[in-house]
Amino acid sequence: MRAGPEGERRGLSRRGLLGLAGAGVVGAGAGAGTDRAAMALASGATPASTVHPFYARHQSGIVTPAQDRLHFASFDVADITRAELVELLWDWSDAAARMTAGRSAGEYGPVDGPYDAPPEDTGEALDLPASSLTITIGFGPTLFTALDGRDRFGIAARRPDALVDLPAFPGDALVDTLVGGDLCIQACSDDPQVAVHAIRNLSRIAFGRAALRWSQLGFGRTSSTSRAQATPRNLFGFKDGTANVKAEDTGLVDDHVWVSPGDAASWMVGGSYLVARKIRMTIETWDRASLREQERVVGRTKGTGAPLSGGEESTAPDFSATGRGDAPLIDRDAHVRLAHPGANGGAMLLRRGYNFVDGNDDLGRLNAGMFFVCFQSDPRRQFIPIQQRLAENDAMNEYLRHVGSGIFAVPPGARKGSYVGATLFGD
Repeated sequence: MRAGPEGERRGLSRRGLLGLAGAGVVGAGAGAGTDRAAMALASGATPASTVHPFYARHQSGIVTPAQDRLHFASFDVADITRAELVELLWDWSDAAARMTAGRSAGEYGPVDGPYDAPPEDTGEALDLPASSLTITIGFGPTLFTALDGRDRFGIAARRPDALVDLPAFPGDALVDTLVGGDLCIQACSDDPQVAVHAIRNLSRIAFGRAALRWSQLGFGRTSSTSRAQATPRNLFGFKDGTANVKAEDTGLVDDHVWVSPGDAASWMVGGSYLVARKIRMTIETWDRASLREQERVVGRTKGTGAPLSGGEESTAPDFSATGRGDAPLIDRDAHVRLAHPGANGGAMLLRRGYNFVDGNDDLGRLNAGMFFVCFQSDPRRQFIPIQQRLAENDAMNEYLRHVGSGIFAVPPGARKGSYVGATLFGD
């Protein structure tokens, strides 16, 4: 039992169909879990038993060392009451805290509950450890004000000024079914089955209260968020995220990632803003481009990742350096030049993107690319102007199509005995 949004003692909603309180009955197991743990250690990844606490000042999955796998999901909230929405957030937070600790989503787990009732956990992660699972929850603009203008949950006045509707960028080819959402959940893990298990169970828990709008699986992180991580490669074969904000850069994180005290939306202090973009890469066209053209477009060497102005991967690009005929060594429309903080008023993003391959399209082309995710303290000063500049001038646009998009306010972390979003709803 717990205190409801109006201070009354409440049990779980009948719509939830689950008992989510109590001790876990499934921990890090043997068998498949042991095999996967051994493989992770052999590859230099974080140990499979690594646990990132759900209850903390900030939500995990932001500055947490980027895991190798992603399952991202956007939800539309059904025609429910404010109290039922709060109860959903309670239920999600309870289940997320259990799963990130390597336990089942419900009290009885997949096999120990009533025999004639649906299990409280779907069971595919029964023998698997936590595998660095993080679960991050965000609120979309339409949670505050519906598309028809309704203030469904009495929170329209609390919508942060920074939670703007993203503008239409030049070249966007957005698909309606891959855009927006009232709520989002980002599940990251070093085991794809653990990430899928998290989204599957949170979707099941939401039954009758929220439904999946769109989702995306990702693999092979395309950025590092810790200095202990090597720079990964994207599907174009280039190192990606060399100059990303790192967790160890606490001053940059405070300035560019977390919402700071004094913000007009005080309930967001300690939170961040998530922007997700599904970017289709025209792989076949890229694969026919010369190495010279590929490096010109990116502005870095394909092998080491060093800027074309010289040095090593970590060397700062010298945009004033010229070559034959005084032509700049890094082209004026190269991606690295246009995305650089120096070209964007010092604005920086913390990136947590992933590669994706969704099979082939109806023309037989590889449906693949990058699921770009970034966090920032104010998308009006960070993602939007940066993306506007890239959309207008980036040479890489010849090989990209933005097909999905979403923006979400990610509130601060929940304290133990509370839930994500409590600061918004005044609990």
